[in-house]
Amino acid sequence: HEPMLLLAVSEFMANSAAFTYFMAGALRRNISNNMLPRRFPLQLTTKSMGVFSPQLQEHSPAHPMELHLSARRQPLLSCHPNALHGALFSSAEAFVVLPNATRVPAFVLNIDANVTGKPTFTGNRLQGTVSLTGPLCLPHAGLRGLLVLQVKRLETLLKFGLWLFGVPWANSECCSCPVP
Repeated sequence: HEPMLLLAVSEFMANSAAFTYFMAGALRRNISNNMLPRRFPLQLTTKSMGVFSPQLQEHSPAHPMELHLSARRQPLLSCHPNALHGALFSSAEAFVVLPNATRVPAFVLNIDANVTGKPTFTGNRLQGTVSLTGPLCLPHAGLRGLLVLQVKRLETLLKFGLWLFGVPWANSECCSCPVP
C-alpha cells in the first residue's frame, strides 16, 4: 500500500550510453592549472613537470601547461551482484602554453584505469564507495620532440592524486542520495 519506485539499469543500457557519449565526442576535457585544487601535489607548469622530464623545464622554463584529456575507447561497465566494475581508456595530451597563448605539444600518455563502485544502504540513504581495483596503466608514452618522460614517477603521482582527490570526491559528491 506504500508508494514505490523501481529503477533498473542494465549493462547494455549503460554501455550504450557510454558508446553514444564517446561517438559524440562528449568524453573530452581540457584542464589548466587554475582548475586544479591548491592542495594538489602537482601543478600544471613546466617547473612542476620538470620532475618527470628535466628537458621540458630546460626547453620551456616557467611556462604554464594544459592537459587535454579524452577517451581513446568507450568506457565499459559490467554489473556484478555486489558491485559495478568500470574500465576507462583515456589519453592525456600535454601542451606548453607560451606567452602569446600558443600551445606547443609536449607529450601524449595513454592511461587505462579499472574502478569498482559498491552501493550500500545506510538507514534511509543509498550510498556507495568508489575505488581503483587495478593498476593505473600508462602503457604507451608517445613523446614529442626530444623529451624523455619518467613514466613510473608520473604513474605513482597520478595514483596518489586519484586516491587523495578523485576517489574521495567521487565518494562524497556522487555516491550519496536519500531514499524515501
